[in-house]
Amino acid sequence: MILVTHRDDLTSKTGMWLFLFTEMLLFGGLFIVYSVYRYRNPVSFHLAAHDLSVAIGTINTIILLVSSTTIAMSITAIQKKNKKLALLLLGMTIVLGLAFLVNKYFEWGKHIKEHIYPGSSVLALRGHGDVLFYGLYFFMTGLHALHIIIGLVFIMVITASILRDKINSENYVLLENSGLYWHLVDLIWIFLFPLFYLIT
Repeated sequence: MILVTHRDDLTSKTGMWLFLFTEMLLFGGLFIVYSVYRYRNPVSFHLAAHDLSVAIGTINTIILLVSSTTIAMSITAIQKKNKKLALLLLGMTIVLGLAFLVNKYFEWGKHIKEHIYPGSSVLALRGHGDVLFYGLYFFMTGLHALHIIIGLVFIMVITASILRDKINSENYVLLENSGLYWHLVDLIWIFLFPLFYLIT
């Protein structure tokens, strides 16, 4: 007896798009909260942003843009039955994602070392506006970093599936879904970068 596995690619893609929509609603709400607090504390937000490194923010932006390109290229590679190239491009995406997290680790480490983080007495002395700015900064960039980690795990699982030939030129919807998720992560950062780093 031969078992035939039914695969519904349309439902899989639709499910991913619905999930991405809920993620956009989540961050959209946070962007609105940020806008309200920024409107009420323009000077504090302007001055607090001077402590952030535009150079690191720019590097991380470039890293994510390149990683979005590599994961998109991996989809094309698998469609053209070039398994080796697809794996190479996914490997590059993973390395770039990890590089982003390393940069964020050192950036956060610098702020924590200077006692500029939510709940610190040093930050409290700087005023209510600074507390709001850094509260939003740590929460929103931290939530974004969590999405990066989830995305990396997702891509690693996809990479392992390609190695085992579970994902190939005839069945690559999961790879496409991982690409969609990674593009969302990139898009969110495109908004976070100017809101926090270029506000000055």
